[in-house]
Amino acid sequence: MTPIRMCVVAIAVSIAFGTLGSADSIPGSANDQSASGTPVSSRRLADGKEWMTANLNVTASPSYCYDDAELNCRRYGRLYTWASAQQVCQSLGGGWRLPTDNEWRQMAKRYGGVSADSADKGKAAFAALQSGGTSGFNAVLGGNRSDGQYARVEAHGFYWTASDNDPRTAPFYNFGQNGQALHRQPGGDKRMAISVRCVRDR
Repeated sequence: MTPIRMCVVAIAVSIAFGTLGSADSIPGSANDQSASGTPVSSRRLADGKEWMTANLNVTASPSYCYDDAELNCRRYGRLYTWASAQQVCQSLGGGWRLPTDNEWRQMAKRYGGVSADSADKGKAAFAALQSGGTSGFNAVLGGNRSDGQYARVEAHGFYWTASDNDPRTAPFYNFGQNGQALHRQPGGDKRMAISVRCVRDR
């Protein structure tokens, strides 16, 4: 009975931190802890940078669980405004930071490119970078929170960049389920709360 109990505990811990099946089964991946002690699942992608392979689920202000349900934080990670996204990756230490617009775009190009950069309108990049895709990035469709309302879970996965356009808007990346495509969105409202992945150079 003891081996069975240990197996169940290990699975429960993996689910709680959103890392189950994301790194252990992928060559070049790592499960580690950040300098702050937060569990981190990551791998080096084709652009040569180390990217997290699960959406960030670290409490920051403001940040939210979809529909205010803790279970959704464990499944999709937390949703962050642009301002809180700027801080939360750095809080992990160890060189983690929010990726820039160019870093997102260049990484996507290694897997076929976003819709504006590719003949297939972002379909190859979506397939490679989605959960279970060949890249190991494992994007999930966590939806968003805007004006106090939650929407689009399991339909879109939105991800902030560290770049911005002006005091109100910033580019973000959009995994669209219906079109099965990855898009660069040039002007997201910074007050909107969406998903975050962190990156580092080493």
